[in-house]
Amino acid sequence: MQQIDWIVLGGTLLFIVLYGTYKTRGSKNVTDYLKGGSDAKWWTIGLSVMATQASAITFLSTPGQAFHDGMGFVQFYFGLPIAMVVICLVFIPIYHRLKVFTAYEYLETRFDLKTRTLTAILFLIQRGLAAGITIFAPAIILSAVLGWNLIYLNVIIGVLVIIYTVSGGTKAVSVTQKQQMAVIFAGMLIAFLLILNYLPLDITFSKALEIAGANGKMEILDFSFDFDNRYTFWSGIIGGSFLALSYFGTDQSQVQRYLSGKSVRQSQMGMIFNGLLKVPMQFFILLVGIMVFVFYQFNSSPLHFNPAAVEDVMASPYAQEYKDLVTEKNALDEQLISKQLAFTTTNSASEKELLKEEIQIINVTEDELREQSKAIIKKANPEAETNDKDYVFIHFILNNLPRGLIGLLLAVILSAAMSSTASELNALGSTTTIDLYKRNVGVRDDKHYVKASKWFTLLWGIIAILVACIANLFDNLIQLVNIIGSIFYGNVLGIFLLAFFIKYVKSKAVFTAAIITQAIIIYVWWIDLMPYLWLNLAGCALVMGIAIVLQSMLPKKENASE
Repeated sequence: MQQIDWIVLGGTLLFIVLYGTYKTRGSKNVTDYLKGGSDAKWWTIGLSVMATQASAITFLSTPGQAFHDGMGFVQFYFGLPIAMVVICLVFIPIYHRLKVFTAYEYLETRFDLKTRTLTAILFLIQRGLAAGITIFAPAIILSAVLGWNLIYLNVIIGVLVIIYTVSGGTKAVSVTQKQQMAVIFAGMLIAFLLILNYLPLDITFSKALEIAGANGKMEILDFSFDFDNRYTFWSGIIGGSFLALSYFGTDQSQVQRYLSGKSVRQSQMGMIFNGLLKVPMQFFILLVGIMVFVFYQFNSSPLHFNPAAVEDVMASPYAQEYKDLVTEKNALDEQLISKQLAFTTTNSASEKELLKEEIQIINVTEDELREQSKAIIKKANPEAETNDKDYVFIHFILNNLPRGLIGLLLAVILSAAMSSTASELNALGSTTTIDLYKRNVGVRDDKHYVKASKWFTLLWGIIAILVACIANLFDNLIQLVNIIGSIFYGNVLGIFLLAFFIKYVKSKAVFTAAIITQAIIIYVWWIDLMPYLWLNLAGCALVMGIAIVLQSMLPKKENASE
C-alpha cells in the first residue's frame, strides 16, 4: 500500500466516525437514542436496512464464492422480496401500533414475561456471536494479506464503531450508514469497471459473460431437489423466505432500523425499497466475482489465494512439493490464456465448441491442482485454513488496482464491517436495556435508561471484540453468519407467528415448545442432517407444531387461566 492509499482509507473512516458522532450528539431521551427520534425517511430506512445486512463479509466472501462456484449463490436471496411483503403487511403495523422499542416487547403483551425474556436471550446469543464475526471477518483477511496484527485490527475496528454508536445511538447508526453505502456502491462499481478495462481489448462484456458461461459460472437457477446442494431455487425461495422473515421481522438489529421510521408508510416503503434493490445488489457483487474469474482466464492466478497459508508451506519440508505444483499451474495458465484468446476470436461454431471443451479440461485440471495444494498446506500446518474463497477479491484488489483505489476498496470493506457491527451493537444494547434491565429495575427517568443503553452498548462492543479475537475462520464467512442465524431464527419466527395468527395457543405451551425446538435444531445442525437454510423452516414448523400439540394437551382450566 502506498501513502495515497493510507490517506484515502484513513480519511474515509475518520470522516464517517466524526460525522456520525457530530450529527447525533446530545440524545437526551430514550426515544431519540433508541428510535432515532422516530423521524427517519423511507430512503434512510432502506439504505440502513441494506447496510446492516451487507457486512464486510458480503464484499469479501461473495466475489470469492462466485469465482469458485458461479452465480448460484444468488438463489439464497430469492425469498427476500416475499419476506418484505409479509413484514410490511403484518409486522410493521403491529410494532408501530404498540409503539414498542424492541420486537420482543410485543411477546410479553401476547404471552408473558418469560417468553419475551427467552426470545430476547436467543437474539442476544446469536447476534452477539455474529457481531464478533463481522469484526473478525475483515480483520483476519486483511491481517493475512497485508501482514497487519490481527488483534490490533479487531480492536481498531471495534473501537471505531463503539465511538459513534455509543455516542449517538440509533440515529448515529442510520446517519453513518448512508455515507457507508455511498462508499460501498462507488467502490464496487469502480472495481467492476476496472476489471472490464483490464481484459484484452477485444473482450467485451458480452464475451466475458460467454467465457464465464462456457465454464459453468453463469448457471443461476437450480430447480433440483438435491438436499446435498445448499443453494437451489427451492432452498432459496422457501428456506430463504423463512430466514429473511426471521431476520428482518424479529431480529432487533433490523427491526430497530424501521422502528425509527416517521410513519408506518415510511417504514413500509423503506422495506420495499430494500426488497427491490437487495437481489440486484447481490447479483452485481457476484458478477464482480465472475469478472475476476474471467480476468484470471487471461492472467496468471496464484495456486492458493491465502498468503499466510502459502508462507506456512514454503517454510516447511513440503516447500519443493508445493513449488512443483506452482510450476504445473504456470504451464496450465499459458495454455489457458492461449485457448481463451482463440475461443474469443474464432467465428467457427465447431472450433469454438472444441476450444470450449479444451478450456473446461484445463480449468478442471487447475481445480485439481488447487485441491492438491490444500492437501500439502494441511500437511505443512494441520491448523492452517485451506479454504481461500474469502481471499480471492482482496488479492485482486491489492495486486491489480491503481494506487488510491486500493485505499478506497479497503475503505469499502471496513465501512461495511463498521455499518453492520454498529447496527448489531445498537440492537444488543437496546434489547439488553429494554427487555432485561428496564423490566427488572423498575421505573426510572429517561436519562437513566439512555445512560444504561450506552453502557450496555459499550459492554456488547467489548464482547464482540473478544469474540473476534478468539474466532476461527470457517468454510466461508458469509455462510458462517447465515448458519449462526439459521440455528436460532426459525424458532424465534415460529414464536412470533404463533403470537400473530394462532390466538388460542398460550404462554406455557409456547415457552416449552421453544426450549424443545432449540435443543432439536442445535442437534440437527450438529449432525449435519440438512442444509442450513432448511433449519429456518424446520425450526419455525417445529415450534409451532409442538406448541399447538402441547396446548391441546393442557387441562382446560389451565388453558382458561393463562
